[in-house]
Formats: sequence, structure tokens, C-alpha cells
Amino acid sequence: MRRRIIAVIAVVLGLPASILVAGEVLSHPAHKSVGQPPSDLRAASVQIHTATGQSVSGWMARGTPGAGAVLLLHGVRVDRREMVGRARFLRDLGYSVLLIDLPAHGESSGEHITFGLTEGQGVNAALTYLSHELPAEKIGVIGVSLGAASLVLSKSSVHLSAVALESMFPTIREAVADRLNIYLGPFGESLTPLLLWQLPLRLDISPEQLRPIIELPSLHAPLLIAAGSVDRNTTLAETERIYAAASEPKELWVVDGAAHVDLHAFDSKSYEARMSVFLAKHLRSAG
Repeated sequence: MRRRIIAVIAVVLGLPASILVAGEVLSHPAHKSVGQPPSDLRAASVQIHTATGQSVSGWMARGTPGAGAVLLLHGVRVDRREMVGRARFLRDLGYSVLLIDLPAHGESSGEHITFGLTEGQGVNAALTYLSHELPAEKIGVIGVSLGAASLVLSKSSVHLSAVALESMFPTIREAVADRLNIYLGPFGESLTPLLLWQLPLRLDISPEQLRPIIELPSLHAPLLIAAGSVDRNTTLAETERIYAAASEPKELWVVDGAAHVDLHAFDSKSYEARMSVFLAKHLRSAG
């Protein structure tokens, strides 16, 4: 009995400490060398600077004039290479494509991952760059998870003609609770405040600044909201709330059987068919 009591005390004392360590790990930058673009992409390396002096690294592949341009935004703790599959199929359709490393990822600068806020500054700079480089092209964006949230939180003034948001969390509070529930069960959700409490201390931001669902209605662009039917990181119910909050015109695509995964890799044929129709409709239509 004494050993059991000691074990329970150790768990009770150890969990908060583990949550503190998790906060440091989750916000730690995911820098890594990306290297040169794949030769078949026919892309050039670019360096873009944000208004705060950060450097955003990327690859730019120019397509057929008049076909449109697409910015590709990866998920958390990876880099632009996650989006190469999408870039290839878009480039083959004639689109110009810009792939970037979000701030604090890949070869872009940044001291902390901020779950969409500072990353949004990098997105803003990339959109400004794309609009200056290709002023005659309509611009679309495909953002995955963190990339999707970063776009919405960027509040960019660049006009967007099409936006695809894949597996985006509605609020940081729900994102944390969902993940704690996955790893620790229902009890884990009760530890959510311990992680959120660290945001202002570590990153000087508040949970209220990380609510893409609140900012989404101000994103005045045709939307395709996509998510896996069995995603536990962002539940289907949360995705349906995001869809309900979005302004028209909008589409909802639930990928049957997909969890919180790369939806393009999960079913590339269906993904490319759906995405090509959506982008052509809005990036290549007259007007």
C-alpha cells in the first residue's frame, strides 16, 4: 500500500513537470537543412524578409502565364518538402508555385514555434512577395494544419482568389485539449491550462490570439475546408464548426478514413481531382 501511495504521489507531482517540459519541446524551433529543390520542379531558391526582419526561405517555380499562382504552407515541425507532392501536380497543371518554410521551421529564421502567430508574419511576407513577382496572376493558398492557421492569423491584405484549409484547429485551447486526450485520455484534458499558461511566459502571446475560427470570417476568399473523417487532433465536429463560421462561397470536403495525416499522400488521386477543380474554378475563371 505504501508503494502504491508513493507511486500515486510521484505521478501527481511528475505530470505537471512533464507538461512544463512539453511546453518547451513544442515551442522549440524545428530548424533543419532543406537543400536544393528537386530538379523536376524547375524551381529557384528564394529568400523573403518579413516586416520584423525575419528571413523566410522557399522555392519558387514559375508556371504558365495567366494560369494562376499558389502558395503552399506546411504543417508543424516539418518544412517545405512536405508540400513537394502538391507542388509537382500543380506545376504540371501550369500553376506557378511558392513553397516556404514557416518561421522557426526548416531554413527560415525564428527562435520559437508560436502556433500560427509569428508564422503568420512569414505567410504575409510570402504573399506580398508572390503578388509583386506575379502581379497579373490570381493567387491561391493551400495550408496544412499549422500552415492553415498561420494563413488565417496572418490577416494579409493581399487579395486571395482561392484558399484550401486542411486539418486546421479552431482554437489553440481545443488543439491542446485534443492532443492531451489522445495521449493521456480524458484526464489529460484537465491539464490543458498548464500548457496554455506557458504561452505568455514563453512566447509573450495569449491563447486568445490563437483562435483561427474567430478570424476566419474576415478571410474574404472562396474556401475549401478539408479534413479526415477520423482525425482526432482536429475532430470532425470542430471542422464542422470551422465550416459553419466561414463566409460564403465555401466547400467542405471530409476525406473518408483519414486521420490527422497528409491528405495528398493519403489519397493523391482523389486529392488532385478535387483540388484541381477547385483551383481552376477560382484561379482561371474570367474576371
